[in-house]
Amino acid sequence: MLDPRFLSLPIAHRAYHDRAQRRPENSLAAIRAAIAAGYGIEIDLQLSADGVAMVFHDYLLDRLTGETGPLHARTAAELQAIPLRDADEGIPTFAEVLDLVAGQVPLLVEIKNQNDPNGAGLGPLEDAAAQALRGYQGPVAVMGFNPETIALFHAAAPEVTVGLTTYAEWSAEDFPDLDDDQRARLREIADYDRVGASFISHHWKDLGMARVAALKAEGAHILCWTIRSPEAEAKAREVAENVTFEGYAPALPDA
Repeated sequence: MLDPRFLSLPIAHRAYHDRAQRRPENSLAAIRAAIAAGYGIEIDLQLSADGVAMVFHDYLLDRLTGETGPLHARTAAELQAIPLRDADEGIPTFAEVLDLVAGQVPLLVEIKNQNDPNGAGLGPLEDAAAQALRGYQGPVAVMGFNPETIALFHAAAPEVTVGLTTYAEWSAEDFPDLDDDQRARLREIADYDRVGASFISHHWKDLGMARVAALKAEGAHILCWTIRSPEAEAKAREVAENVTFEGYAPALPDA
C-alpha cells in the first residue's frame, strides 16, 4: 500500500528544480533542495548503455545537457561526467539519488517507457530499478505510463508499492505506434488491477473522468500531475489526495 506520507507532503516534479538557482530538473541539487524544503520528490529513470538506472527524463541528451543523442548510447560513467545545463554536477545514477534521499522524504519514481524505437526494450530498466531499490529504507513508490513496465517491475520487486501514470488524451496523432485498443485500455486505466497498482498519478485536468471516480471509490489513491499554481492545486485537490507540482512553493501540512 501507498505510504501515507505520499498523501501529506506535496511532491516536487522532477525534484524541486529551478534553473535560475542552478538546480535543473532531476538534478542532485534539485533533490537536495526538495529535502531541505520538506517536499516529497518525483524523479524519472532511463537506462544507460551498461544497464544502470539513471535519473533523467528525456530519451535524448540535447535539451538538458550540452551533448546530443540518446542517453541509452552512453555508459553510466560517461553520463555522470556530462554536466547538466545550469548545474555543477552530471547526470546522477538512481543509486546516488537513493543514497542522498535515504528515506528523509517520500520518493516517487517514474520508469520511462523503453519500448520505443530509440529505447532499449522492456525489462532491463525495470530490473535495474528493482536491484537499486533492494534494501532501501524509506517511503518509495514506482509508477509508469506503460502497464507492462509496471507489471515487470512489480514482478521483480513485489515489496515496492506500484501505480500507474495516467491521463485521458491517448490520441492517434500523438501516439501513432499504439492501436485503437491499446489507446482505449490506457485511457480507461484497464490494467490497474492486473499490474498490482494501489494508486494512480493522473493528469490534473482530467481528474473529472468517471474512471478516476470509480477507482477512488474502490480504494485507489489518487495523485495528480503537474500542478503549476495555487489555483490549480485547489481545483485538483477537489479529487486528488495530493499533487505533483513545479514552479511555485505549495504549503506544507501543519506540523
